[in-house]
Amino acid sequence: MGTEVTVLGLGAMGSALAGAFVGAGHRTAVWNRTPGPAEALADRGAVRTASAAEAVAASPLVVVCVSDHDAVEEVLGLPGVDLTGRTLVNLTSGSPPAARKTAAWAEGRRVKYLDGAVMATPSGIGDPAFMQLYAGSRADFEDSRRVLAALGDPVYLGADPALPSVYDTALLGLLWSALTGWLHGVALLGADGPGGGVPAAVYTEVAGRWLDTVGRFMSAHAPQVDAGRYAGGEFPLELHRRTVEILVHAGELRGISSGMPELIRDLIGRAVAAGHGGDSFARLVEFMRPGPAGAAAP
Repeated sequence: MGTEVTVLGLGAMGSALAGAFVGAGHRTAVWNRTPGPAEALADRGAVRTASAAEAVAASPLVVVCVSDHDAVEEVLGLPGVDLTGRTLVNLTSGSPPAARKTAAWAEGRRVKYLDGAVMATPSGIGDPAFMQLYAGSRADFEDSRRVLAALGDPVYLGADPALPSVYDTALLGLLWSALTGWLHGVALLGADGPGGGVPAAVYTEVAGRWLDTVGRFMSAHAPQVDAGRYAGGEFPLELHRRTVEILVHAGELRGISSGMPELIRDLIGRAVAAGHGGDSFARLVEFMRPGPAGAAAP
């Protein structure tokens, strides 16, 4: 085996993955259905291969990143492709059932399998500030960690191959929620004050520091969610309800409409109306879960 790692699929993300491996000094074999991306990577030191079978045979570690899991099965089913004894790392976005299906396919062929999620855009690949998520055999992950670290900070989630796709979805929800809240603040500050309001860059410097406080709230609320007990403490839902009304009113005065404050107000209102005004913000998780909201929780 002349190379350390093979990358199958050289779209924007696959090319970034291969480029990061090459940049970190790992001898990297590459393959793509169309030759253009492979040629560009060969100019940077990657090893071009003539077929998927040749690419897979070249390395003990094979990374696949294509459009979807159907494409994964199509590529791995090409003539001559034999992954027996190799470690397959699937960084293709997909659903939890698709991840488990591919893992079962690999197990049936004596292939070591890690499912993963790339938590960065192509320009962020290779930056250790960005994490990449993996699940599967812990031993297989540890054996591959040194090479995978070229892509970013490798984070192991557990044995279930569906975990990366679940985390990916949940973390994207957090991203969009946080960015929406930030943009609402940008609009609010930009519409107020002398000289056209506060520039987004000035607000963002303060908002970045505030996120540390938000993280503290999350850490404090997490044990409450796990225990199903939501002591309100000094900031109960009734106080949240009154405070969010100020945010709603501020947006109305300035003609700002994101729908976010109203959504939060309505969610809090449901919990308060159900008799949970003295509980913490974490109580709202019961009103997001399926079933009678808040009925079973103490």
